[in-house]
Amino acid sequence: MTGTTTESPYRAVLRDLRAIDGAVYAAVAATPSPALDAGLRRLSHTADHSKISFTLAAALALVPGRPRRAALAGVGAVAVASATANLLGKRLVRRDRPDREAARVVAGRHVPMPDSASFPSGHTASAVAFATAVGVVLPPAAVPLQVLAMAVGYSRVHTGVHYPGDVAAGAVLGIASAAVALTAGASWSAATGSAFRGAVARGSAARGR
Repeated sequence: MTGTTTESPYRAVLRDLRAIDGAVYAAVAATPSPALDAGLRRLSHTADHSKISFTLAAALALVPGRPRRAALAGVGAVAVASATANLLGKRLVRRDRPDREAARVVAGRHVPMPDSASFPSGHTASAVAFATAVGVVLPPAAVPLQVLAMAVGYSRVHTGVHYPGDVAAGAVLGIASAAVALTAGASWSAATGSAFRGAVARGSAARGR
């Protein structure tokens, strides 16, 4: 009898998903889009270090009330997403970056290839986290910010630095990070509000003696 090894269903599914991921990446690389290349390259570069999100947050913070609260929620969500993607996700998975030269991604799309692991996309995680958190607090901003976040995510595939699966995982992480930030913010507001009301009540009682 000869020994045979049977691939587990989990590994088989993972292998197939990676094959699809690579095929989609290759299809994007092989599709000419000269009218989009420069714009998506600039968008991808501008999104480095969440510069777009922080700029929008600064503008929102100038307006008191709901816009300012939305800015705080968005910045908190970006912090959670960035820390989780870079300090946890990339260190656990350690997926290699795509081979941009082998895929023949045209030079006009290129942005610098990061040294960090590919999975998940930190740019996408932060952009989606910001858009989700701000959109919950400030609903009129939800759709424009989500469209912007999707464009940032796609730009990372278009420029050849991420597989589509990295971007999809980054989007899921971004939504989860926004939920964490919003929950933490609500808990903090409830706690500080309760403490403030308690202080007011104690002050009123003291004056009434």
